[in-house]
This record gives sequence, C-alpha cells and structure tokens, in this order.
Amino acid sequence: MSLVELIARADARGLAGSGLACLDRCVPLLDGGDEVLRPLWATLADDAPAGPGWARELDRVRDALAGPDATGEDESVVLARRMLAAAPTECSGAGLRVWADACSAASLRIHRLLDPAADAAALADGVRREDGAESLSPLVAAELRRQLTVLDALTGNGPAGLRRALEISTEGRRVLRAVVSRRARGRG
Repeated sequence: MSLVELIARADARGLAGSGLACLDRCVPLLDGGDEVLRPLWATLADDAPAGPGWARELDRVRDALAGPDATGEDESVVLARRMLAAAPTECSGAGLRVWADACSAASLRIHRLLDPAADAAALADGVRREDGAESLSPLVAAELRRQLTVLDALTGNGPAGLRRALEISTEGRRVLRAVVSRRARGRG
C-alpha cells in the first residue's frame, strides 16, 4: 500500500503519530533536544488521544522550539517550522489528516534538500509518495521507508504501535542530526 493510501486510511492516533514522527525526525533542524517531543508522544498513548493534553503539550513544544522568523533561514528549517506551526490543536478531525499529509510531504522534501547524493535538478520535483523508494536518493528513500513503517506500526495497533513508531523516529532523528552536522562542517 502506498504512503498516500495509508494516510487516507489512518485513524486519529495514526495520523497524529505519523505527523509527529515526521516532525520528530526533523527536530535537529530546529535545534531541539531528543526529548522535546516526548510528552506530546505520551498524549497519544491515552485511550482518547484527542484530549486536552495534546493541545497543552503542543503549546509547550512550540514555545520550546520557537526560533527566529524565517528571514534568511535555510528552506529545510523553514519547512520544519511550518510543520510545527501547522499542527492542529485538536488531535482529531480533517485538520489532522491534512497536517499528517503535509508533514509527510515536507519531511520528504527536507530529506531531499539535505541529501548530498540528491540530483540538484531533481530537487524541484516532488517526491512521489505513491511509488516505492527504488528511484530515490538514499536519504529520501530511507525517510519514505520510515514513514511507511510508522504508519504500519500505528495502524490497528492502538497505543502499542507507538513504541515502534517512536523507535523509528529516534533512528531517523539520529540520521538527520548526523547529516545536518556534516553539512555544517562542510560549510564552515
């Protein structure tokens, strides 16, 4: 099943977890620590993830990751900031599906922008989320696989799938942190 189809079929917990996982993997761009999103993940473990805990923790995360305005920031950083800004305060409804889908596309775009093996001419093209990872650069292909695995873990597994989704996001965050660090060393 394609990523687009998985997002279309996901329940509220799956959508929130999918969007949050994409954001979690991109936290290094926002200078966030590894634990900054942990309380937000914890709200999804509740039987009713749409409770007030999500909105409260989302506000806390936004405060913790607040940065300067987008003037002069790298496109990848701007995309990560938009993911956080667009997160719905209610962990339910159509807005959650729109956010999860936008996070998926933004995260793939970020990985394409940061992938040293990516073809510069191909950066203008969007990543086709309906296809497999065969024709993608290594960093983007790995991100696409992570997104598929996260949605698969969250589909029908309730709170139990959250642990696996968090493990996948942690691995992806470490990879992106290394890429960002390597890129910074190359510039300076």
